[in-house]
Amino acid sequence: MSLAKRSCTLLVGAAFIASLCSLAACSTTNDAEEINPGEDVHYGSASNDDSGNADSKDSDDKGSGKKGSGKDSDKDADKDDDSTYTEYSVPDSLELQYVNLFDEGDGKGGLDFTYIPTMVLQRGTINYTISSYYIARTEVTQALYKKVMDSLPDQDKLDDSLPVVNVSWYDAVLFCNALSNSLGLDTIYSYTSVGDENFLKDLQVDYSVEGIRLPTEMEWEMAAHGGIYETAYYWGSEPASKYAYYGQTSGPSKVAQFIANDFALYDMAGNVAEWVNDWYAGYSTVDEENPVGPETGKTKCVRGGGWTDKVAKIAPKERDKKDPLYRGVTLGFRIAYTKGF
Repeated sequence: MSLAKRSCTLLVGAAFIASLCSLAACSTTNDAEEINPGEDVHYGSASNDDSGNADSKDSDDKGSGKKGSGKDSDKDADKDDDSTYTEYSVPDSLELQYVNLFDEGDGKGGLDFTYIPTMVLQRGTINYTISSYYIARTEVTQALYKKVMDSLPDQDKLDDSLPVVNVSWYDAVLFCNALSNSLGLDTIYSYTSVGDENFLKDLQVDYSVEGIRLPTEMEWEMAAHGGIYETAYYWGSEPASKYAYYGQTSGPSKVAQFIANDFALYDMAGNVAEWVNDWYAGYSTVDEENPVGPETGKTKCVRGGGWTDKVAKIAPKERDKKDPLYRGVTLGFRIAYTKGF
C-alpha cells in the first residue's frame, strides 16, 4: 500500500530534549512508510471472549491470584457475547504523523512514535471516542529497558534489538515512570510503596497529565488495526507470515523485522504479547470518551498474542488476561505518550 509521509512540528521543552539523545541506540525501527488512510468501514464480529494463550508457554499463569483486588470483572467479561459489528469513524482527512520525539533534530536520537488523531470506535450502538495520542512504533527493546532501568530481568537471549520479556505489568509501569522522569515529564502512575515482586500499593493513574504510560486497551486496538477494518487482520488476505512472528518455538524475533501495519507500527500481532493499561472487564455498554476500564480488578488486559500463538490468537480483536504480577517469556509491552485527557 502506498503511504503519504506527513511532517509534524513538535514543541518539546529543551530541558528534556537533551536527555533523550542518549537513547539513540535504543530505538530500532526502519524509516517511516507512506500511508494511504482507509475509509469508514467495518470488520466482523467483536467478541468479548476470553482469548487466552492455550498453546503458550506462559499459559499456566503462575502469577495468578497474588494481591488481586476489586470486583471479579473477569467473569463478567467472559460471559459477554458481543456479536455486533465494530466500526471506526475515521476523520475525512486522517492526519497520521510518524515522528521522532524528544530528539535534538539530527535524526539520530529520540524515540519513534505514530501520532494517531481523535477517532470514534463503535460497537453496535455504543460509541467510544478516543482522543489523540502517540504510540511507539516498536515494542520496548532490551536496550531501551536497560538504558532506562539500569538493569534487565532474566532474558533467554541477550540482544539489544529483541523485545524485553519477563516483565510484569508493575515492571512496565515502573519503566514508564522512570522514562517520564528522564524526560522531565510528569509521572502518570503514583503509589505509596513498592512491595515484593514490584507490587505497587495503592496505585493510581492520572490520565490528565502529560507523560509516558501503557496504552489503554481501546488505544491499543485502534492502533493495531492500522486503518484496515474490512478484515480481521491488518494484512487483509496476504500471508500472515510476512507481517507477524507467530507459531514459533525458539523465542521472540528482533523488533521491526516484519512488515508494519498501515500506521507504521511493527509487531502489533505476534512477537511478544503486550500489556495494556486496563483491568480486564467487559466493554462499556454506554457511550464513553476515552474508556480506561474499571478502577480495580484481578487481572490486566494483554493484547496482540505472542510468538508461540497460532494465527487466530494474534488478531487485533483478541483479548487475553494475566495477573499484573505475572512474568513470562512471551510477554512484553510498548509505550504511549499522551498530553492528557
